[in-house]
Amino acid sequence: MKKRILYAVLFLVFFSALFSELNASLEYTPEEFANRRQTLMNSVRDGLIILFASPGNAGAGHFRQDNDFFYFTGCEDANAILVMVPDTKDSFLFVPRKTDREKMMEGGNSLDDAEARDRLHFKAIYPVSYFDEFLARFLGRREAVFYLRLSQEDSVSESRSETALFLARRHRNPYNAQLNLNLFRVERFRQLYPAVQLKDVTPFIDSMRMIKTEKEIAILRLNGRISAEAVKKAMLASKPGAYEYELEAAAVEVLLRNGCRGPAYPPIIGSGPNTCILHYEKNNRRMESGELLLMDFGGDLNYLTMDITRTWPVSGKFTEEQKKIYQVVLEVQKACIEAFKPGVSGKDVQAYVAQKMKAKGIDPLGLRGGLGHLVGLSVHDVQTGELVLKEGLVMAIEPGLYFPEKNLGIRIEDTVLITKEGCEVLTSEVPKEIEEIEALLARRKF
Repeated sequence: MKKRILYAVLFLVFFSALFSELNASLEYTPEEFANRRQTLMNSVRDGLIILFASPGNAGAGHFRQDNDFFYFTGCEDANAILVMVPDTKDSFLFVPRKTDREKMMEGGNSLDDAEARDRLHFKAIYPVSYFDEFLARFLGRREAVFYLRLSQEDSVSESRSETALFLARRHRNPYNAQLNLNLFRVERFRQLYPAVQLKDVTPFIDSMRMIKTEKEIAILRLNGRISAEAVKKAMLASKPGAYEYELEAAAVEVLLRNGCRGPAYPPIIGSGPNTCILHYEKNNRRMESGELLLMDFGGDLNYLTMDITRTWPVSGKFTEEQKKIYQVVLEVQKACIEAFKPGVSGKDVQAYVAQKMKAKGIDPLGLRGGLGHLVGLSVHDVQTGELVLKEGLVMAIEPGLYFPEKNLGIRIEDTVLITKEGCEVLTSEVPKEIEEIEALLARRKF
């Protein structure tokens, strides 16, 4: 027993050291962000492009920069503003000047770093108090067009459309119906600069963010491995009588030990009836023998996310009914992944799934398959137009079947990279075949 524990500890140490070394080699370079700014300015061509940083004050969580601002700067200064001038291809950063006490409490920012301007490839870094004067000087000699984010922002766990949806739900109560920060900024520009034409820069940004760079792909591959290891750790921690939050703790430990900022979204760890609540996140139920456990989980590594779902039997063995339904979901998911390649649409995937199920003589129980959702800076990442697969897209496919009357829900999800001829499963190291799952669970020590 002592030898087994020692080997397990040594493996965890080796595993963490390996991923930490890989993560250190995958840091972004300033050139990555400078090149993105140049690409955006080449597309927009006129006026000014203006993007805002997150305001700060993350509460109990770590500060995470606004996705679009980070994508073009790599800068984690709160309350900053980025201005790009397509006409000259120059970029300017505006940052709050901190008091001595703020520096003592929080550290400095780019204004306090004499090398920041050259290192980050900005024409200049100014105090944010100079921003409106800068705009006034610009408007005196150039076309009056500002490209702002007129669409909603996205976050690490919510797409732009979800941000808009949750805002609409908040507005059901008229006492909560204030503008969010993104919309307030737009309204302020309309008030202060009524002669300026405002255009939406979001479609230009989204078309860039959809296709991942080589650096992003390398980070996503590593995140896939780390997140997979986290889910496996949770599977080994599951047992009759354990609580859902114990599995969350086991998985989050793996993320934090290997350089992730934390989970990319509130972990979904549902047992029994909770397997049928798609975005369940209370994670406080005691799991029992005979039930299924559904875990939807992924890490946030270097501002790139991951999305995995696995479903397994708490007791270690699927019942015949569970096995039958699980196999249907698995076959649909595998058929979707087989169909993924450049040029394919959602209808193409559904046609392939139907053909595959018919050839195998499997009743899909109404499950048709499809494309899933894009993954990147956000778990539900940005998209422009009707989705047709292209090389460089990263997306999650997550078919599921749910039977609330039986307290039985099954979802299987992997994140994949679309390649030149097909796709690469980034989360393949988590078992999903029935025999593989049961073999892993057999290693548990109660």
